[in-house]
Amino acid sequence: MTIDQTAGTGSLQLHDSRAQMLREFVPLDPANVTVYVCGPTVQSGPHIGHLRAALAFDILRRWLAHRYGRVTFVRNVTDIDDKVLANATDAEPWWALAYRMEREFTAAYEGIGILAPTYEPRATASIPQMIALIEELIAEGHAYAAPADSVAAGDVYFDVRSWAAYGELTRQSIDDMEPAADAEPRGKRDPRDFALWKGTKSDEPADAAWDSPWGRGRPGWHIECSAMSRRYLGPEFDIHGGGLDLRFPHHENELAQSSAAGDAFARYWVHNGLVTVDGQKMSKSLGNFVLASDVLAERAPVVVRYALLAAHYRSSLDVSNKAFDEAEAAIERIRAFLERALRTLRDADRDTIIHAAPPARFVAAMDDDLGVPQALGVVHERVREGNSALDAENASAALTAFADVAVMLGILGVDPLDPQWGGGGGGPEIGALDTLVRTMIEQRARARETKDWATADRIRDAVAAAGITLEDTPHGTHWSLS
Repeated sequence: MTIDQTAGTGSLQLHDSRAQMLREFVPLDPANVTVYVCGPTVQSGPHIGHLRAALAFDILRRWLAHRYGRVTFVRNVTDIDDKVLANATDAEPWWALAYRMEREFTAAYEGIGILAPTYEPRATASIPQMIALIEELIAEGHAYAAPADSVAAGDVYFDVRSWAAYGELTRQSIDDMEPAADAEPRGKRDPRDFALWKGTKSDEPADAAWDSPWGRGRPGWHIECSAMSRRYLGPEFDIHGGGLDLRFPHHENELAQSSAAGDAFARYWVHNGLVTVDGQKMSKSLGNFVLASDVLAERAPVVVRYALLAAHYRSSLDVSNKAFDEAEAAIERIRAFLERALRTLRDADRDTIIHAAPPARFVAAMDDDLGVPQALGVVHERVREGNSALDAENASAALTAFADVAVMLGILGVDPLDPQWGGGGGGPEIGALDTLVRTMIEQRARARETKDWATADRIRDAVAAAGITLEDTPHGTHWSLS
């Protein structure tokens, strides 16, 4: 179905982590909103926290697109890093591991309906831009190379003492910060200085290094995003996003080095909350590390997406079987209404659907720092009102409710009837079940035609015992899971 997504009339408020307050969002160019989000470091496969983070910014992107139209959305892939090198083996080189893991992330993102980024640059494709940015910082007196005769020869560091604003994102003083444990400390002027370039080491693969003015080596983690955001979005862009765990040191260091190089950089900073599992911090040591592949093997993708949306993006999200069960029940209530409305309104004038705009309360919720929990509340309220209208045979009110629900689900990406979920949100199992139940419905219909009430009742009872509800309508008998 086609929905005309007309923007609301209020203003969008986003929580800016740098200002630590809600700010009205005013894009540099309303005709092209620009967003940069820190993507995965592909040393291992995605876990549920990765999905939650990517989904938070998928919702932001969808809402920006609803309001403004064009959004240039960049999400990088860190494919060269200490962790990538550490997890490589003789049988699987670092670049092969990175590519395999990147594909796993892409599959998981696509699995829960996350839109592909406008651009998805790999760090290894922007090495010249990183070297150029480091050279600028050295020229401006904000970076220095380790002495050529030191154990850190080939390294280049950002001089945190040279930038008075260092610490502004997380509101820390330099003296209160921990040393940067990202490179050989003996080459640093201050233990808090961080690596921009890492000279090649004897125990690292020869192909994990590039030529530079300071010798062969590879980029530090933080310089990658500064160079890639500048390359794809320019020296100033609207929104920089990422997980709360990236605020320090990663985003603090990005902001410092980009600003020191003369870039205005991000105008708004947006960070999503972290994930717990049954009330505990997710950790491999606790044995509660939830892989995305495991969740998607056990739950329908649309259910996973709904469950990860249920908490506000800035809050902590607790992952549990109860949370997924509640999401599954919510999706089934929505599905039942949509299917019922489609059956009843099949001959109705669809102009109401085609030109629907989301309800004002939904718009207000989304404009209030992406208040998805409140927006979902509006969805379920309209579902209840739509069912009441269908009960009362009020086709006009039912059609309006259906249109409202359809447009809201489209914006949030949780329409269970969307073909992306495999034919109405199910999979091959639902298709097989549909065939079996329809066969029983036909047998029951024949029994009723011949007035074999005992057989008809037996079939009805068998279907009900399996947790399936039959609904007899003027358009035929339809089934749904109870």
